[in-house]
Amino acid sequence: MSITITRLGHQGDGIAEGPVFVPRALPGEIVDGTIQGDTLVKPKIVTPSEHRVKAPCPVYNTCGGCSVQHASDSFVAEWKTGIVRAALEARGLDAPIRTLHTSPTRSRRRAKFSGKRTKTGAIVGFHGRGATQIADADRCLVVTPSMAALVDPLRELTVRLGSRKAEVGFQVTELENGFDLAIDGAKTPTPQETMDLMIWARDNRVIRLSVNGELIGQEAVPTLGPLLPPPGAFLQATAHGEAALMACVSETLGNAKTVVDLFAGCGTFSLPAARKADVHVVEGDRDLTAAAETAWRQGQGLHHMTFETRDLFRRPLIADELNRFDAAIIDPPRAGAEAQTAEILISTLPKIAAVSCNPVTFARDAEALIHAGYRLNWVDVVDQFRWSHHVEIAASFSRD
Repeated sequence: MSITITRLGHQGDGIAEGPVFVPRALPGEIVDGTIQGDTLVKPKIVTPSEHRVKAPCPVYNTCGGCSVQHASDSFVAEWKTGIVRAALEARGLDAPIRTLHTSPTRSRRRAKFSGKRTKTGAIVGFHGRGATQIADADRCLVVTPSMAALVDPLRELTVRLGSRKAEVGFQVTELENGFDLAIDGAKTPTPQETMDLMIWARDNRVIRLSVNGELIGQEAVPTLGPLLPPPGAFLQATAHGEAALMACVSETLGNAKTVVDLFAGCGTFSLPAARKADVHVVEGDRDLTAAAETAWRQGQGLHHMTFETRDLFRRPLIADELNRFDAAIIDPPRAGAEAQTAEILISTLPKIAAVSCNPVTFARDAEALIHAGYRLNWVDVVDQFRWSHHVEIAASFSRD
């Protein structure tokens, strides 16, 4: 049967009346196929959208990593901006969106690959859409060229450490001086295999290697700008996206002399902020807090910083603690910062630089702040995960 796509969902699927979900379809398109449940399977585009383009990636049809590569850049930009606008408007809030920052192709410096042995060797890449098969990533247009070149050596590791029944996971981060590689789901290496792994790591610019949560070896201190991230640490996906977020945070902080960084990670925003202000770092993961402190002690030209490991979901900073600061940086995980926001509402904190990876929880927390007297001055949308449905937000709040 034929159906007409009326809109694009938050996961990148086309949606027709019903609703019926159609993978890789665009609004306005007429699509043929068979409906199974709420999904049109094996869709055939009868009338294509003017925004449809030929996907540039050679494995797009089998890889599940990109959901909207078949749409023009201008369409994707408007769609991602619209996701943020819709989340705010659903809460009755104006959406003062200034701009969209889109990271270029081949710029992702952090990725999780899957590896599986085959009869003739191994395959390493990303899972296909809703499938167990893996699409090779050596020609990926999202990750950096250096990371794409690492895929072939990772196939060698998959043969060494993987089994025919299970997959091996490779968390790869490209740093300034090499790769940080954390492997999971692998066979425990023998002492001889460990020595061989270190030779492999040296040959492939892997400066830190962990297997199943255990550090196997480290050739050098991994660095990324002022950061000294621990193994597997969360980092912004692209240098471009990180720079856009940092510029937004800096703009909001202005001339603040004392800053608190909530959900600080290993110091992505707090270390740059310390160039102009005293900063108190609060993070729930002890290893990340320690990494931020070490980076500060080894850094130059930074103001005074203090560090606190604290679960902000269970024990947020209370209003009296927040009142000591001129501004706050807040970058919570996808669940948002509901408990911490409740304390901010009753504080005298004048400025908030907010970063979020979830428009829905951002809008929820923004609504609470605005009802408490804060102004949402502006919102920037940051697209680090090109061609995916993911979107990030940087925003500025203030009150007199």
